[in-house]
Amino acid sequence: MSASSGQSRRVAYFYDAEIGNFHYGQGHPMKPHRVRMTHNLVVNYGLYRMMEVFRPKPVNAALMTRFHSDDYINFLRIITPDNMHEYLRQLQRFNVGEDCPVFDGLFEFCQLYTSGSIGGAVRLNQQWSDVVINWAGGLHHAKKSEASGFCYVNDCVLGILELLKRHQRVLYIDIDIHHGDGVEEAFYTTNRVMTVSFHKFGEYFPGTGDAHDVGYDEGKNYAINFPLHDGMDDASFKSIFEPIIGKIMEVFAPGAVVLQCGADSLSGDRLGCFNLSLKGHADCVKYVMTFGVPMLVLGGGGYTLRNVPRVWTYETSVLLGTEVKDVLPYNDYFEYYGPDYRLHMPVSNMENLNSTEYLEHIKTQLFGVLKDVEAVPGVQIKSQADDMDTSGDGGAAPAAAPVAAALAAAQPDDVSKAEENDNNPDAKGTSDNREHPAEFFPTPGPDAPPPAP
Repeated sequence: MSASSGQSRRVAYFYDAEIGNFHYGQGHPMKPHRVRMTHNLVVNYGLYRMMEVFRPKPVNAALMTRFHSDDYINFLRIITPDNMHEYLRQLQRFNVGEDCPVFDGLFEFCQLYTSGSIGGAVRLNQQWSDVVINWAGGLHHAKKSEASGFCYVNDCVLGILELLKRHQRVLYIDIDIHHGDGVEEAFYTTNRVMTVSFHKFGEYFPGTGDAHDVGYDEGKNYAINFPLHDGMDDASFKSIFEPIIGKIMEVFAPGAVVLQCGADSLSGDRLGCFNLSLKGHADCVKYVMTFGVPMLVLGGGGYTLRNVPRVWTYETSVLLGTEVKDVLPYNDYFEYYGPDYRLHMPVSNMENLNSTEYLEHIKTQLFGVLKDVEAVPGVQIKSQADDMDTSGDGGAAPAAAPVAAALAAAQPDDVSKAEENDNNPDAKGTSDNREHPAEFFPTPGPDAPPPAP
């Protein structure tokens, strides 16, 4: 393993071993166990030694209602497989059922994955970390009062709201194959958050994210959507991702970035239809890193169990600025990675239905939208991989008029408080053992001293 200059970044990593014990149900494609598998690879590659590892402190229901409705969160708290027959009307109202089933420990599961995203935002706000990773997070489909697309609580939105306490502008980037509809909807009418989604469009869940959907009112031109077709490969993705993100960094100048790294855009995903390699997916992470803006990096989709840990482990190494061997180290789930037992996998020979002409047309259209984004005076973010700027916004921006009560409360310089603050892939995890010392680091409160350099 060889290190690069990127290792100077202060990287924090949130993980709780309990996440792998939750189970959506037999045959359901969403498997929280993938996060435990990812952590096991991270540990066996030795990557945990290069970053601070924290077990997130579970957030309370009140924190979740910064975005979600009280009725919805209260419902998630009380619903169980044993009493769900008593709440048939609410199940329908809140869209909880088949795609978003009721399972044992549902609310605790939501607490765990949400806590890492909010806790990570706190660390960025306090300037204790430059990059924070929460692979359990990234559940971007949940709405204010509705579960959707395997997502119950929208940790992306809650993390952004936390970041808005310290940063005037936050950029959300989504490379999941599904449109980041829940996050876009939450910030559709504000110019303090720009949402950018690169996704499969057409007869495909959730069916939103047309290039003409650009935001409304104060948020007009602050929602950017790049609709794509089947077979998107590395070269095509790079040809659109870097120009679009580069232009956004120039005109929007965010103080922080939330990057949702859904792994269902990889080649061979059980529910996906793109053809990205691990390297192509991770190149997006690497490019965003070059701007030196504080980053909250989240998971998301990803339904081929042997592939998700590969890409998130590799992207952990990219965020740490280190290289890892292609030959996988022995780990608790080694048999999943056969027959090659290597980190990188070949892509398929599927046809790329995204023509160069189509991609250029959409790119030109989106550049036109970005021309109307109000530039931040006196701020210019440059791509400098070896010269990080983690000081925040880098300049004063005119205060936007947020339309949501949560946005009104999330004004810059309001320092956040943490208190508000086996072989069968379908088998439920049963291990309660804390196998790795990396899991024992406590999560600091907002008044704790910064870590030693």
